[in-house]
Amino acid sequence: MTAQLSHGASGAIRRFAGWVARGSVGYPMLEGINYWDELKDSPSQMETAFAIFANVLQLDDTGEPVNEKHAEARAAAWLFNYCTGSWPPGQPPLEPWEVELY
Repeated sequence: MTAQLSHGASGAIRRFAGWVARGSVGYPMLEGINYWDELKDSPSQMETAFAIFANVLQLDDTGEPVNEKHAEARAAAWLFNYCTGSWPPGQPPLEPWEVELY
């Protein structure tokens, strides 16, 4: 038996991609940080941001996302750290499972 992503999960991934592309992911955490300049020569770092979002995103029993904003915030915290060398206030460093690349 195969399964597809729910419309909600698909929408969460689409929204995250849109926020990243527009430069508004994690707003206001990344306000004033041009992560595109930092990442344009290192696409694997953008891949890591998407992996963090996907690893943190939780789905309920029907496949609908329950913590989309938290998943976005964790990916944004990683981008903040990558660009500045420090963690944003109120965000702890990532756990190993959050950054796992499958």
